[in-house]
Amino acid sequence: MSDKSESAENKEFRSALKVNKGVERLPVINEQAIRIMQSKRKEELSADGYVEGILSGDRSILSQAITLVESSLPRHFEKAQEIIEKCTPHSSRSFRIGITGVPGVGKSTFIEAFGLHLISKGHRTAVLAVDPSSEISKGSILGDKTRMETLSIHKDAFIRPSPSAGSLGGVARKTHEIIILCEAAGFDRILVETVGVGQSETAVHSMVDFFLLLMLAGAGDELQGIKRGIMEMCDGMVINKADGENLIPAQRAKVQYENALHLFPPPASGWLPKVELCSSLMKTGIENVRVMIESYEELVKKNRYFESKRITQQKFHMYETIQQQLTDDFHHYPGVKAITKETLELLNNNKLTSYQAARRLLDAYFKEILKKQER
Repeated sequence: MSDKSESAENKEFRSALKVNKGVERLPVINEQAIRIMQSKRKEELSADGYVEGILSGDRSILSQAITLVESSLPRHFEKAQEIIEKCTPHSSRSFRIGITGVPGVGKSTFIEAFGLHLISKGHRTAVLAVDPSSEISKGSILGDKTRMETLSIHKDAFIRPSPSAGSLGGVARKTHEIIILCEAAGFDRILVETVGVGQSETAVHSMVDFFLLLMLAGAGDELQGIKRGIMEMCDGMVINKADGENLIPAQRAKVQYENALHLFPPPASGWLPKVELCSSLMKTGIENVRVMIESYEELVKKNRYFESKRITQQKFHMYETIQQQLTDDFHHYPGVKAITKETLELLNNNKLTSYQAARRLLDAYFKEILKKQER
């Protein structure tokens, strides 16, 4: 066979493998989704629109309003304050319950069981779960909705986990304002869960009507397990996980705590704190907890302590707001910002004491204020 014929055969050769034309690659960015988001941003509700949605019980608008309240952006602050101001006349119709306890005591499980029980009795329940933020990354897991699966999807419940970064003792700075919005939305039972550490109990105690302390039995000497101060603050105590082999230790702990509570001075409310046993997992003792709280509510509303405590709380919140506003104002003044870095370096190099460093920054702050007044 000649070279020409071989060449022709090679040209006519067709492989059995065929590469079909591929499908055109889709764009990585979904432009349609971006357009939808942009249109939603353009249609951002007015303050009146938010208030109308909240009063009608729209949980989606309530969530959006809470996001505005929690926002640190200056452009959100004015609108958030206007929403709170217009919702305030529609608040104060709920009973606020603070719930605390050491990590692992079963707060989330208890809150879900208790919240569902309250709903079964005709109440609408909002849960404000303050989620601990990392001191390093400042991030929060915000996993309370995943821990309260049944309650979170109920039409008469609302769960809002909030990061605690930048707040005293791990309590979300805006919790008081969020309570007002939830009450305006028609929730008559507000459960505020603390992270169970540091000074968070004190802060939550200043914004609730009933303070419930969850405890465990069998974890060592029961009376050494908590601080005296927290026991003095609580209006009721629940020994959780009182089931199975833990039932007898729980009953023994109940007697010890009841004896300890009798040693404290009588509270101004006229109510003697009670101790109840409960198993959130087995759903036992939940009704007794509800009855205890409602008995307290009936007493304090009758003797007018409920009203006086709310007034005291308003004053506390006013001074807390002033303190926070002054702190923010101080750090944002140009004269203070200009010398903060240098002052910290002098402090770190032991060239200034802590008092001298603070005095240096405060002098710069007051100097700026005087300049502003002279203008």
